[in-house]
Amino acid sequence: MPKITIDNIEIEVPDGTTILQAARMIGERNSADRHVVPPTMCYYSKLQGSGGYCRTCLVKVTKGSERDPRPMPKPVASCRTNVMDGMVVENAINAEVRDVRAGVTEFLLINHPLDCPICDQAGECHLQDLGYEHGVSQSRYQFERRTFDPVDIGETIKLHMTRCILCYRCVKVAEQITDGRVHGVINRGDVAEISTYIEQAIDNDFSGNMIDVCPVGALTDRTFRFSSRVWFTKPMDAHRDCKQCSGKAAIWLKGQEVLRVTGRKDQWGEVEEFICNECRFEKKQLSDWTVEGPRNIDRHSVISQGHYVIEPKQKVLDHPSPNVPELARLKPAKKP
Repeated sequence: MPKITIDNIEIEVPDGTTILQAARMIGERNSADRHVVPPTMCYYSKLQGSGGYCRTCLVKVTKGSERDPRPMPKPVASCRTNVMDGMVVENAINAEVRDVRAGVTEFLLINHPLDCPICDQAGECHLQDLGYEHGVSQSRYQFERRTFDPVDIGETIKLHMTRCILCYRCVKVAEQITDGRVHGVINRGDVAEISTYIEQAIDNDFSGNMIDVCPVGALTDRTFRFSSRVWFTKPMDAHRDCKQCSGKAAIWLKGQEVLRVTGRKDQWGEVEEFICNECRFEKKQLSDWTVEGPRNIDRHSVISQGHYVIEPKQKVLDHPSPNVPELARLKPAKKP
């Protein structure tokens, strides 16, 4: 198996592994090494053919391989570049990579509005993280930004095309896990947009997963819009018997009220198992779910400020639903 060194950390990976996947293996092996993992906006490991659009995962290959040690002449997309034995890659430690990533971030923010205070994605937005780490305080763009009116592309999904960065994730979801795709990218160049030819056209059992994979606030849940900021909610792992999907989801509570239901995401922000629209939009009663416990939220996330855990050796009180643990005894988790 080929060996690769990323930011001076070596790992052995299977043949066919990309640089990004190898970096994630390093991050999974030791959480202290997660700085070697490039950010992504379009790549999604659960979706075939994703990646290669946003260029935020660019890295510098300073040594091609043991057989050909010459460096690659320019930064490469780590999500589309396979590992070779002896390859040496620089990500966070390379000044050129940081400069290039800042330029990519600036391009992504050219048309993106600064409406984080009213955006439902705020607090769990990958573009927010990218802008905070690599963005600049002022834009150099002097031309008129393109704008679109929000439209309903289904009974439960609102499209804010002004926020879209054309990552193609929602298109991949529609192609690969829904019954039939009725939306896509129309036009080209700087006038390209995600759209349907007929409004309210999206109607299938798994269309809500387009909301989960969207890295920005372009696709939002109409049943949750403006209900609460995510850091005021308590994310819980829960499940139910469902004939269409696994029934394993994350429910977001405010008190005893289920504000929204989403798929469970891993440490890279990717859904582990896609869920159906019935679980997502229709099951909004706490009694519909068997609550397993609080979700494990990364401490770098603002959501962790409202994350709760059950105190050990503490009795669980009776609840109207026998499947739901008492939530009144939840207390904020202590910061490490």
